[in-house]
Amino acid sequence: MPNTRRVFAAVMGVCLLAAGCTTTTHAEESRSASPASSPRPPSLELELTPESKAEDVEPGKPITVDAEHGELTKVTLIGADGTVVKGSLNGDKTAWRAGEKLGFGKEYTLTARGIGEDGEREVERSTFTTAVPAQTVSVTPAIVDGATVGVGMPVSFRFSAPISDKDAAERALRVTSEPRTKGGFYWFSDEWVVWRPKEHWQPGTEVSVDADIYGRNLGDDVYGAQDVSADMTIGKRVVAVANGKTHHMSVWIDGKKVKRMPISMGKPTHPTPHGTYTVMSEHYDYTMDSSTYGVPVDADEGYEITVSHATRLSYSGIFYHSAPWSVGDQGYRNVSHGCINLSTANAEWMMNHSKPGDLFRVVKSGGQRLEPTDGFSVWQLPWREWRTGGVD
Repeated sequence: MPNTRRVFAAVMGVCLLAAGCTTTTHAEESRSASPASSPRPPSLELELTPESKAEDVEPGKPITVDAEHGELTKVTLIGADGTVVKGSLNGDKTAWRAGEKLGFGKEYTLTARGIGEDGEREVERSTFTTAVPAQTVSVTPAIVDGATVGVGMPVSFRFSAPISDKDAAERALRVTSEPRTKGGFYWFSDEWVVWRPKEHWQPGTEVSVDADIYGRNLGDDVYGAQDVSADMTIGKRVVAVANGKTHHMSVWIDGKKVKRMPISMGKPTHPTPHGTYTVMSEHYDYTMDSSTYGVPVDADEGYEITVSHATRLSYSGIFYHSAPWSVGDQGYRNVSHGCINLSTANAEWMMNHSKPGDLFRVVKSGGQRLEPTDGFSVWQLPWREWRTGGVD
């Protein structure tokens, strides 16, 4: 019997030891059930553009600060001479942008302060210098600010010096419209680029032209000297078609034919170039002078005469204008030196209903093809050729 008790006690001890290997306390259960610790919020990251110690920074490029994992509390941009450059934050205080352009050959310090999602404050600085241009260049858009123009009006830009980086120039030249209009640039030379729509403008379109070239490197350290901007409104669609065989011209306004009038074009020795012109400018009491296209006034074919109404169609001297001396020929034969002759009454009517940018087509004149570089005659180039971009 005693031996039996000793065996039982031994067996029970082994069982208790085995059970003790898997037993957990109340405190241990509580610890295992508690959630993992929350991750620490990220620190603020600041990106300053340009970077510190940058040289030859383009004064016209954006100066910016961007914040991630936090917000900006204060940003300053100060020149070495103490000049303070204004700027502004976006709505959620995660981005800042300078509101003024910088000077050439200057040193600036950009300082950004902010607070991160972790509550820690950060400060970053960037000190940089702007470029010194080898040359500055200006640009002139060939539109009058606030003008109402025709559906054929291109946006022509003339630079005062050759441009080697044409992509950079195009990025600085913006033509925006409402409604949005598809178009593109074409370089006729290194100094002359034109933007035109793929199709004619729609009447009523509002167009804004911005040449933001100041401080932009346009190639070979040639920098833009000044920004230029202008707005224009597209008026009624006016199209005139002058026919050298019938000696008459018809006029359509917004698709409706409104008038047909007799004309006289260039005689066989001076035929009028055929093609689509775009009205350039209108003049009253204008002196027509043959010497402007190489024929002296005192030559047999020379002349100098003042007309009451004249509208320029080309650089080469093609106008439609009042010509009371050829009224007897108008409607019957071509006797001019290349211009489109009208009676005084018809020339006045035409100018009262026309404007720069209107389309003027010359057909069956017996002349050569109008060159697209002769005036605003950009519609002489088909879109497939226009989109090639012109000169390299």
